[in-house]
Amino acid sequence: MYLMILIYANIFFFPGKGPLVRLIIYLNAMNEISQAIRRFINYRFSLHEDSATESDTIESIRKTVEFRGANLWTLIFAIFIASIGLNVNSTAVIIGAMLISPLMGPIMGVGLGIGINDFELVKKGARNLGIATLFSVATSTLYFWVTPLHDASSEILARTSPSIWDVFIAGFGGLAGVIAATRKEKGNVVPGVAIATALMPPLCTAGFGLASGNIYFFLGAMYLYFINSVFICVATYLIVRYLHFHKTEFANRADERRVSRYILIGVLITAAPSVYLAYRIVDKSIFENNARMFVLKEFNYKDTQVITHNYKYSRKGNEIDLLLLGAELSKNQLDSAKRKMPDYKLANTRLIVRQGLNAKNELDLSQIKASILEAVYQNDSTANIGTDNKLNKPVPDLRSELASLYPVLESYSLDNIKVKRLDTNRTDTITVGAFKLKTAFPQAERLRLQRWLKSRLKADSLQLLFY
Repeated sequence: MYLMILIYANIFFFPGKGPLVRLIIYLNAMNEISQAIRRFINYRFSLHEDSATESDTIESIRKTVEFRGANLWTLIFAIFIASIGLNVNSTAVIIGAMLISPLMGPIMGVGLGIGINDFELVKKGARNLGIATLFSVATSTLYFWVTPLHDASSEILARTSPSIWDVFIAGFGGLAGVIAATRKEKGNVVPGVAIATALMPPLCTAGFGLASGNIYFFLGAMYLYFINSVFICVATYLIVRYLHFHKTEFANRADERRVSRYILIGVLITAAPSVYLAYRIVDKSIFENNARMFVLKEFNYKDTQVITHNYKYSRKGNEIDLLLLGAELSKNQLDSAKRKMPDYKLANTRLIVRQGLNAKNELDLSQIKASILEAVYQNDSTANIGTDNKLNKPVPDLRSELASLYPVLESYSLDNIKVKRLDTNRTDTITVGAFKLKTAFPQAERLRLQRWLKSRLKADSLQLLFY
């Protein structure tokens, strides 16, 4: 069938010649094109050009596996620097610490050992990686135990919830790193890989979790570190096999197949939880975007304003919780909004609309008014006349940070509000937050939350309400 198609195609494209001649011309042309494509690919993507010799590559990786003397002291100092950077929320300091870190050596040593069947190198790499990990966590725990700053910064919180994106970063970063390690000229790739794969910050975050007694921080950070280590190791193994490094032969094929099976199982076990976490992150983002569009379009009334909106994402069922100020919406208006929810892909989402002054479930709106006026008078000395820029400045999304730091909170709302002074013509801007609690929340913890928010938002005036 395919031969007939080729013959008919050649009769059409090469008139005046016999079918067989046209077929030969066509096949020759296709062969030339395919060879040209192969030459282009080999020229552009070959890893054999400018590669170091196999013995040089193996020796350079072996030298970085051992953690003793200068290597160990460098690691400890880098951990202190990274811990300080996380503590003061300084990205530049954290990057500097990652550039100093020598952690890539033993991980690549394990991958190289697996790739060439050198199990002495595998054991040496794994042993030194364990030592480096132990010293790193102990050093960071000591720092966070003695530091006077005990709040979890956004840089720390970012290392407590690994996802599939971290798997991709570790895999691609490991590939780039091991390719650089096999070159004659190393260039600046290896420091860049150290920054991208970020081995140091998770270890420091694990130390913060131990020092603060937060086991979830510790487990999340160690899982992220484990992901990075495993996939850098796998990337090293893949490149070593692609470059056809000589392998030590096993005594029998069954042992080789068993080792390969163990490697595959380890990779799958490492990646599977991160895939689930990534799905949850994406699904939550889609739900919240749909919920925002729904509230923006369907609750846009002249005499009624949405003052708090909480989007609760849960495996048990999603919820949209709204608190309205102004004229109460009728049952027909609410039913109409609910009927439109499937149009926003919110068919299985529960809509809770709170309006009026229900003492059980509603936030007393008069309390908001009184609190705003109180905040205006209390913060008279710090009020800034140029408040328009502050009013237009968006409040950052703090859901992940608040959920990690204060599990007692169920939902929250934060916004900048323009307030007109009654005694003068001046207009002030204050930041008002409303927090719904699951259980009792001590006054000391409320003050601590207020101090953290004021620093985090850089707010001159901040008033919090709890219900």
